[in-house]
Amino acid sequence: MDAVAALTRLGGIGSTADILRLTTRKRLRRAVEARAVVRVSRGRYALPTADQARAVAVQVGGHLRLLSAAAHWGWETQWPARFPQVVAREKPEVPVDGELVCDTLPRADLDGWATSRLRTVLDCAAELPFREALAVADSALRHGDVTRDDLLGTLRPDTPPRVRRVLEHATPLAANPFESVLRAVLIEAGIDVVPQWATTVDGVTYHPDLADPFRALAIEANSWAFHAGKPEHDADCLRYNALVVAGWTVLRFTWEQVMFAPDVVVATVRAAMALPVAA
Repeated sequence: MDAVAALTRLGGIGSTADILRLTTRKRLRRAVEARAVVRVSRGRYALPTADQARAVAVQVGGHLRLLSAAAHWGWETQWPARFPQVVAREKPEVPVDGELVCDTLPRADLDGWATSRLRTVLDCAAELPFREALAVADSALRHGDVTRDDLLGTLRPDTPPRVRRVLEHATPLAANPFESVLRAVLIEAGIDVVPQWATTVDGVTYHPDLADPFRALAIEANSWAFHAGKPEHDADCLRYNALVVAGWTVLRFTWEQVMFAPDVVVATVRAAMALPVAA
């Protein structure tokens, strides 16, 4: 896998260690030399979408928004922005290479070159598909850039249902966009799951990525990015085996299945939910 594909799978930004689980150091170095990947800090790399978007924002005297703003804040997303997403007060005289919205935002909703962290989450919840929006909200919470109280404090009686659903389901417990999207797929299907549910087996506490504790169903997002090393693989096997022996059904889904075959994921989970629960 090349470095760009690796970073896309990681949500657009990642550490050297995470990237090298998916690609080689030589491929990463070549991608950096070609500016297909940028080094944003020590041991941390990203796709260049945020830099490209900021150039457009400078051109029009505007600010980054939606996924471009999320990339600016260093949040992992389901997909990077296909084009720079920018908001400006007026339409420029010359065409820009990006998605431009004309609006005058309150000063409190702007922070540097981007919409504020809270405004970014709210805009994504209002305008993006649920899976993408939930991944953004989860990332913002995971990085500590907003809190649950911040999000829920914006809810009003007239809050659009699509925004309310994102804010009410957002959690910092999702380790990455892969887990966020898996949870979103199940939520959309009307399947209730709990992230990182704690269950103790023989004195050891395990935390499945997602769980239906009433049916003893554990659902795991199996990612080579985070489970490729021998210690991680060994720990996964111990956890899966312990849960199965304790009467749990364990389902494991790959990144490709979750991103490109969500119907198969939902059908498999429904089939597992129909199984008798061990006494």
